Amino acid sequence: MDFNFNIDWIAALPEIYIFIIINFLIVYAVIYSTSPHLGYPILIRNVTWLGVQILVFALLLNLLNPITGVVAFNNLLIFDSFSILIKSILLLSTIVTLILALDYSKFENLNCFEYVILMILAVTGMMLVVSSYDLISMYLAIELQSFCMYIIASLKRESEFSTEAGLKYFILGAFSSGLLLFGCSLLYGFTGTTNYQQLFQIFSTIDKTIDIEVSNAIILGVLFILVGMLFKLSAAPFHLWAPDVYEGAPTSVTAFFAIVPKIAILSLVVRLFSYVFYGLLLPWQEVLILCSIISMIIGTLGALWQTKIKRLLAYSGIGHIGYMLIGISTGSIEGIYSTFFYVIIYIIMTVATFSILLSIRKQGNLSKIKYINDLSGLFISNPQLALSFSLIMFSMCGIPPLAGFFSKMFIFISAINMEMYFLAIIGVMTSVVASFYYIRIIKLMFFDSVTRINNLNTISKENSLFLSFCCIFLMSFFLWPTPIALTLHNSVMYLCI
Repeated sequence: MDFNFNIDWIAALPEIYIFIIINFLIVYAVIYSTSPHLGYPILIRNVTWLGVQILVFALLLNLLNPITGVVAFNNLLIFDSFSILIKSILLLSTIVTLILALDYSKFENLNCFEYVILMILAVTGMMLVVSSYDLISMYLAIELQSFCMYIIASLKRESEFSTEAGLKYFILGAFSSGLLLFGCSLLYGFTGTTNYQQLFQIFSTIDKTIDIEVSNAIILGVLFILVGMLFKLSAAPFHLWAPDVYEGAPTSVTAFFAIVPKIAILSLVVRLFSYVFYGLLLPWQEVLILCSIISMIIGTLGALWQTKIKRLLAYSGIGHIGYMLIGISTGSIEGIYSTFFYVIIYIIMTVATFSILLSIRKQGNLSKIKYINDLSGLFISNPQLALSFSLIMFSMCGIPPLAGFFSKMFIFISAINMEMYFLAIIGVMTSVVASFYYIRIIKLMFFDSVTRINNLNTISKENSLFLSFCCIFLMSFFLWPTPIALTLHNSVMYLCI
């Protein structure tokens, strides 16, 4: 018994480490920021770097964890190669997001160190979501993540837009959590268990051992859980909160929302619907296919009419979620692999985009870039930045030989192999239409005749390094794709233990 107990604690060491150290960080920040002897210092930059240090150590503990392939804490959490890979991506993405936002916090006077702590707690909740192996632990982890994100969405209390964004996110998020909890209650009421392994065993024989009325109630519970997760993913038609939250939240928070949480919820959807609920393939597959088609269409058409950059990125994200759902809806290992391959490439493209948006400002009054037209004439004032932005846009379009082309190609091939030709055709058509609003940005930067050129301030060293790395990766990925492809393939193959 003692041996098993020690294995549990060792396996969960990254999460435990963050929970313990974050308390010391809170005590340090509160004491020093309220000290009259020190002149009430502003600690946002200091706390950010300390938060980065915490996440780096957690990343090392996660990568070097000797305990893999175990179900711990009385079957509440699972630690396998898949969860280790996803948690590593989560931690790395959060580290990058915190560093990208350093200059933004200074220019916007976001001097509240609490949002760094809330981001770290949110990513800890996402790590627990990835490792959840029980409906109870899954719901509690999602709520830990969601509560932190509700607060940081309304971070700028003096801004009506930020307050409205936080309120909308909270109300719709609470509604989706209610649907999720109701679905879990239905499953527990009709199966008597909340454990993934036991649910899988029940659902694999559901047609033979369960009455039709009970079977329909279980299917209803599964669909409620799926709808709750689609809300969290901002997949259409459950996307209404995303554009307003992206626009109203501070850009550093928008970057966090766009980069980090999607992969955690997607990994949970894959574990549930490609393993636990695989015996109920047809009901949830139909819902996923429908949401995928609606997301691609609404994301593409909605972005065509946007004039603000963050709302454009919100609708673009909705469209990309539609492509990701194609892979999951196939129900095949190849589809799951292509989905996470797409997610990794999408994260890199989004990091590159926000490394630019969080850095550039108009030189005169240092106001942030808000509208798409603010990028007019960027090639004249900063040709290197314009070329980098164009490269990112071409990759999001799916232009070969950039990395974005291969991510979409794998998704469409997985759909074709499962004979989902209509889904693949819709995906290709929306990709072509989506190219219009990406190329419109390139046209503004290079070819529009402008009477007044916005001179922009110099991009910071940290952000320029991230931007350079991402652009080099997007251009050279086709030369050596083996490391990412092989690592991802091995992790997905051992998803179900």
